Amino acid sequence: MPVNWREHIVSTPDVLRGKPRIKGTRIPVSLILGYLASNNTVEQIIDEFPDIAKEQIAACLDYCSLD
Repeated sequence: MPVNWREHIVSTPDVLRGKPRIKGTRIPVSLILGYLASNNTVEQIIDEFPDIAKEQIAACLDYCSLD
């Protein structure tokens, strides 16, 4: 599913010391990527973090694939 990560990922110096995070939350991209690396499904991640959506998880993947 193509997602524009810029619509879902933000980084501001006053929140999480500027670490990239899901917009509107304090959930860092690195945390979601860690869950995915541990073979958690998108559904399991949403169960753990009900405030995020599939598109936001896809945006985390798109963000990390930047060259």
